[in-house]
Amino acid sequence: MEELNSEKLLEIGKRAVEKALRLGASEAEAFLCMGYTNSVGIELAQISGCMSRWEQGIGLRVVCNKAVGFAYTTLLEEKAIDETVERALKFARANKPDQNWPGFPSSTNFPEVKDVYDRKIVELSSEELISSASEMLENALSYDKRVLPIDGRVQVSTLYNVLVNSNGVEAVDEGTAAGCYLVTIAREAGEVTPICFEYDIERVWNIRPGQVGKEAAKMAVSSLKAKKIGNAKMAVILNEVALESLLYYTLISAVKADAVQREQSALKGKIGQKVASEILTIYDDGTLSGGLNSAKFDGEGTPMQKTLIIEKGVLRNFLYDRYTAKKDGVESTGNSVREGTDAYMKTPTLEATNFMIYPGDASKDELIEEIKDGLLVYGVQGAHSSNPATGEFSVVATPAWKIEDGQIAYPVKGVMITGDIYELLGNISAIGKETRKIERIVAPWIRADNVNVVS
Repeated sequence: MEELNSEKLLEIGKRAVEKALRLGASEAEAFLCMGYTNSVGIELAQISGCMSRWEQGIGLRVVCNKAVGFAYTTLLEEKAIDETVERALKFARANKPDQNWPGFPSSTNFPEVKDVYDRKIVELSSEELISSASEMLENALSYDKRVLPIDGRVQVSTLYNVLVNSNGVEAVDEGTAAGCYLVTIAREAGEVTPICFEYDIERVWNIRPGQVGKEAAKMAVSSLKAKKIGNAKMAVILNEVALESLLYYTLISAVKADAVQREQSALKGKIGQKVASEILTIYDDGTLSGGLNSAKFDGEGTPMQKTLIIEKGVLRNFLYDRYTAKKDGVESTGNSVREGTDAYMKTPTLEATNFMIYPGDASKDELIEEIKDGLLVYGVQGAHSSNPATGEFSVVATPAWKIEDGQIAYPVKGVMITGDIYELLGNISAIGKETRKIERIVAPWIRADNVNVVS
């Protein structure tokens, strides 16, 4: 793989900003990306192919009379960039001024973020990826003949982001990521289980594809012979996958300042109030060591930071970018996001980084052993239809298992959990001590009592 040159990207960015200012912009920003992705896919128990992709480009935001224009190009050549600057200026002059425009940041005091770049990933060959995918697949197939791996992937990526603006910010961030996942079902005597999913993702090369294959197969087999259960209020354990899906469309959406300002958040006006169990503490930490969304700076060039969201059940802060922060007269929390190898095509959006639920002291076995009648949920469907303005949710719990007298008794089917997310968070009675990273969440298992379970 060709060496990525951040110094060259900086030069291109500075030249683009200078060009925009010469042509009449009052402010200008260049956001450049250069990245490489290499992946091996699995489909219906077969290695389906290997794909490698380079991506590069520059996105330009320019400001004229508080009106913002944006344009991008994938060509990092002088003529193409000059034309992109002119397009962005044309859009800015056509747009209406925004009196809430906060300006670009000027801080260059960026934090050190650890364990987000691994040279091993940069140098990894396609043959090594194929070997990892084969190991994952074989471990699933050899676990039980009833298992069918239907989809999967092993993937690595390397990404350089560069941000230059007219307020003196010249920043470079480099990162890597490695991940694998496997989706499985199990079949027996005409019965087909729900889709089961296992994964591993890190910023350095220490993923365990063999273990992922085994666990995905084990989950599918343990979902056979599912039973229906009656309606009841019971204790529910949510694993990190189920928790991520549920929280993203409820709590995370509700703590974003733009939702609060649009009155689309149930948490509006509740800073300093109790909104969850006193054993629940949550941070959003863009500087987390090895965090999937950790970086030196956010999508606007604001230094990443750690923000306390809920402290022992009490709401402490919302998440802000520069625009929403100006409206509320506060500072940005560094939560403006541009993601992926094609991030240059996008303007920044307000988003959580690493939404971390502070771990408790219970093992997974202990969480289960203390339940007389309950449910263990490994995934939910339909969370996207939740209402962050009210906190209401209704999701299908799948795969899921009934817990009886402190033991996992049998898999269940046709089960939904419904209610108010803040009631569920208020009923958290125990938090696990082992955390995992998935998407924007870093979380342990949690146990909530008196959850409404509907068959």
